[in-house]
Amino acid sequence: MNPSWRKPAGMFLILGIIAVWAVIVASMVHYISMLPGIVQMVVYAVAGIVWILPLKPLLAWMETGKWRE
Repeated sequence: MNPSWRKPAGMFLILGIIAVWAVIVASMVHYISMLPGIVQMVVYAVAGIVWILPLKPLLAWMETGKWRE
């Protein structure tokens, strides 16, 4: 069986998603730092989880070649 090109491509897409998301969150640090500490904690916790949402279809595509299972 020939190795699939989708896995390396998906890996680079995942790294790209993480990099773009990190830049977006880092660009908002000035505004986030004005919030109370507990709210900052919630914002960063949510930001740390939200980037995972597009990974499910991406991982499905990497395995099957289809965006939906």
